[in-house]
Amino acid sequence: MIKAIIFDLDGTLLDTLHDLADSVNHVLTNHNMKNRTVDEIRSFIGNGVPTLIARSVPAGTEENTIAECVREMAEYYKDHADIKTKPYNGISELLETLKNKGIRTAVVTNKVENAAEILCNNKFGNIFDCVIGDNGKDRLKPHPDNVFRALDTLGCDKNEVLYVGDSDVDMITAQNAGLISIGVTWGFRDVEILRNAGADYIVNNPFEILNIL
Repeated sequence: MIKAIIFDLDGTLLDTLHDLADSVNHVLTNHNMKNRTVDEIRSFIGNGVPTLIARSVPAGTEENTIAECVREMAEYYKDHADIKTKPYNGISELLETLKNKGIRTAVVTNKVENAAEILCNNKFGNIFDCVIGDNGKDRLKPHPDNVFRALDTLGCDKNEVLYVGDSDVDMITAQNAGLISIGVTWGFRDVEILRNAGADYIVNNPFEILNIL
């Protein structure tokens, strides 16, 4: 019996693409680097800010410059994370339905934990049992460490929990944690990437998740 669902955040619950793209390009502009298109940023998202910046700067950029860009990105995004960001259609209704059914929910993301908590609270109130992100200590997805943290908080075994995400990183994370995975098609990756990453289920709208339950 499924008792809980763990969700990814960016590309799954929230469309954060344009705020992330604007923040990356703000940093690139500061360093006289060529800006990236929204589609390029979309393809770079999924492994946390350091990887996002490393993929966005020009090839051959020195490590100390990349590190400085990461710091600038974190500082800028903190104040510009909720300008264009919005929940995907049907997400708020899905979360309320799950709550009414007694299904517990959590977020596990590679976004900085404080930023994730603020966004989740702004967009969804206190509906989640826990929001877990990059705390600077635990390994990020696709390592399963933060999924295990969520399972502990939820008080559930892995066979009682579904994992929902929009990327290959998410599908691999679910496999590494031993959870059934649901790939969503409205996020930052194409359906073929989800299939090739081993998604157990693929859904085209949030309420299809209820059918899987």
